[in-house]
Amino acid sequence: MTRRIEIYSSMLCPFCYRAKKLLESKGAAFEEIDVMLSPGKRQEMIERSGGRTSVPQIFVDGQHLGNCDEIYALEAEGRLAEILKEAPAG
Repeated sequence: MTRRIEIYSSMLCPFCYRAKKLLESKGAAFEEIDVMLSPGKRQEMIERSGGRTSVPQIFVDGQHLGNCDEIYALEAEGRLAEILKEAPAG
């Protein structure tokens, strides 16, 4: 079963670009939600992320992973690949 990865982002955000590049380097397909093009999505992001207002905010299967720095920290700890890995069919 493929993980559902969502990233709330903005086109002009360098942190969003870095986060997307990291996910792409892991072979992760993700849904990008641009909060500038869909203003209502910013409020959705804030609610889902526990009040965080900055982009990017990344979710895997509905679980909040965090922002760019946090997913790079997971990568440095060697944990990101496991989180992104497809769930076993069951």
